[in-house]
Amino acid sequence: MDIVRVFADNLKKYRHAIGLSQEAFADKCGMHRTYISAIECYRRSISLENIQRIADALEIETYKLFLEEN
Repeated sequence: MDIVRVFADNLKKYRHAIGLSQEAFADKCGMHRTYISAIECYRRSISLENIQRIADALEIETYKLFLEEN
């Protein structure tokens, strides 16, 4: 499992599900749009604090961002 890829794909999936652009989502969780873009393009690792901020902004349990789809 490539955890960076799994996290990024789940972030994008859940962000799309709530209908937010990268910019709108970044504003919601207090981050910059380019940071969200870099995560979704597999170019950035992410701290635990930011993982929690993202999960909170998505209004999901944190663990769901790490579930690999089969």
